[in-house]
Amino acid sequence: MELNKRQQQIIDIVKHNGPITGEHIADRLDLTRATLRPDLAILTMSGILEARPRVGYYYTNKSQNKIIADELKKYHVREYASHPIIIKNGMSIYDAICTIFMEDVSTLFIINEKGDFVGVCSRKDLLRASMMGEDIHTTPVDIIMTRMPNLSYISMDDKVIYAAQLMIEKEIDSLPIVQQKENGNLEIKGRISKTTITKLFVSLFKE
Repeated sequence: MELNKRQQQIIDIVKHNGPITGEHIADRLDLTRATLRPDLAILTMSGILEARPRVGYYYTNKSQNKIIADELKKYHVREYASHPIIIKNGMSIYDAICTIFMEDVSTLFIINEKGDFVGVCSRKDLLRASMMGEDIHTTPVDIIMTRMPNLSYISMDDKVIYAAQLMIEKEIDSLPIVQQKENGNLEIKGRISKTTITKLFVSLFKE
């Protein structure tokens, strides 16, 4: 959020004189209370200022980055889950390559015959296999996939900020969203990607 000159002046006044009423802020700026009302509303809704009845406005000491970070902590993965592209572990590398490009995704999530989440395969994995002379038409994808315990995943109840941190840490483009089955194995319920999280970040800055 970009503040205008008047809003910045209001913040400076409240910083040094708060708590202070709207009328006193208006007097210092030689403006009417009605003129300031929209600016005060923006500053309080954004969390930079807080207002107390019969007391006035005071500065929260939160930077805009801190406010955005606090806002991000409110969002959960379930609100931004998208459809996962899932293949069986017996699919050939060739068919996996066709799938990843037809679906226009960066990562395929792999399950076994029982529907358990068992692996992940990225574009880089498939490219590497095709360049190393593998018989991509007959070799199953589970030969080259990443498998437990090296898989990263999240649940629907995890926060979006945690998903973002995990993707940065692991240097991956998306994460499977899983749910534990009765037998203790994992079932894929969705996915969340860097693109989805980036769109959320941009929307918060726009707001």
